Amino acid sequence: MEIVSKYFPGLSPEQTSRFEALMEVYRHWNAAINVISRKDIDQLYEHHVLHSLGIARVIRFAPGSQILDVGTGGGFPGIPLAILFPESDFHLVDSIGKKIKVVKAVAEAIGLSNISTENCRAEDLTGKYDFIVSRAVASLNEFTGWTRKNISRTSRNALHNGILYLKGGDLTAELKESGGKYQIYKLDRFFEEPFFETKSVVHLWF
Repeated sequence: MEIVSKYFPGLSPEQTSRFEALMEVYRHWNAAINVISRKDIDQLYEHHVLHSLGIARVIRFAPGSQILDVGTGGGFPGIPLAILFPESDFHLVDSIGKKIKVVKAVAEAIGLSNISTENCRAEDLTGKYDFIVSRAVASLNEFTGWTRKNISRTSRNALHNGILYLKGGDLTAELKESGGKYQIYKLDRFFEEPFFETKSVVHLWF
């Protein structure tokens, strides 16, 4: 938890208690349904929570923003972002039902009310959202094909509505194929830990 406080020092007591509760809740559920690598659970705050919050270094979602988290797995990046932005609404979806079961349980355990969940494929979603967030569930070109239809044309944030994608490595070829405009934000600009040296947030819009 200290690593979250290090980069986000202005958390409210409620936000702090929710972040602090994540380790115990995820340890409990991960023992039954493996949503985080068991060798990685000790690095929950750096590799999953802070990584998810890299998006919050790129944008502060305006109150009332609608965010879709596609392929959320165990709830990343959606749950950390929902804790940080309580006035925005987050819809977390995954095609694997047991992962959504964990997300629901975690949200309930920490009293998070600005999250909704759905067990479905991205291709089947019909709603409109200000931003679609995800952590490297597919190539950007493939991901764009699934989700571009769900981006709302009505904007309320400083950045263009679009996709905010957490991914590592060289993204040049994927971005050229995506057909949109983009900006890459390298996370080692914001976080000093070696884990973030190759990680980025890609903002993609159309």
